[in-house]
Amino acid sequence: MNIKYYLYNTFVIKSSDKKIVIDPGAELYRFRFNSILPKYEWDSITHIFITHGDPDHYWYTDKVANMSGAKVICNRTLVKNINGKKVMLGPRSKGLTFKTKLNKVYTVCYNETKEIDGIKITGMHSEHGPIIFKMGPFTKKFKVGPNERAGFGAIGYKIKINNKCLINLGDTLLLDKKWEQEERPDVLMIPIGGKIPKNTMDEQEALRAVEIINPKMVIPCHYNCPDIFKKSYNQADDKWFKTEVEKRGINCVLLSKGEIVQI
Repeated sequence: MNIKYYLYNTFVIKSSDKKIVIDPGAELYRFRFNSILPKYEWDSITHIFITHGDPDHYWYTDKVANMSGAKVICNRTLVKNINGKKVMLGPRSKGLTFKTKLNKVYTVCYNETKEIDGIKITGMHSEHGPIIFKMGPFTKKFKVGPNERAGFGAIGYKIKINNKCLINLGDTLLLDKKWEQEERPDVLMIPIGGKIPKNTMDEQEALRAVEIINPKMVIPCHYNCPDIFKKSYNQADDKWFKTEVEKRGINCVLLSKGEIVQI
């Protein structure tokens, strides 16, 4: 099994006949929403996992699904039944506008388990923090909540495929009591860049989550990413984090854009 990282929370997991992408979103750099997932990856995707409705996680979901025919897995809050038709939250819509129709959508909620094409999927608790947008002297804070777009539909996933157990928590604050696991996962993908702004865990909080979940391997994510005119947003000291994780006898792999780890 190969896991490839494309920054933010975008991962491609390749195992036998499955090619999973987590969060095929967009990066906002120089006022352009560029695809985080390279287009040459799109047509071979078999399954798409969405952790929430923010642009950097959700923007290109429908386009990748339409090109590849992939099945989409998301929190049930991202889907509504309107006039007898199942529609998803519009990836590029303002506010909570449900108008995107996809034929292969599967929903899960917290602690619910479903099996799709031999992939066992369990929804995990996730809680997105507020988003702070800065441009020069101007600052805008986007709060999160049931009627707000920011962080809408947040959920993490435990994915079991070909005798491997993977956990991706999405963008989340520390929820230590919610993540006590009986089974040790092979890989934990965890955000560490939430010191400024406080939209996810920072390095210290992520380290606490690692101690609780106790995976065999950790891949930190959602840190030091480009944003508008900056080349490094959600800054984090990944080398410090790696050192501290490995002091606890757990392997920690730092992946640059496009790098692959084999498990």
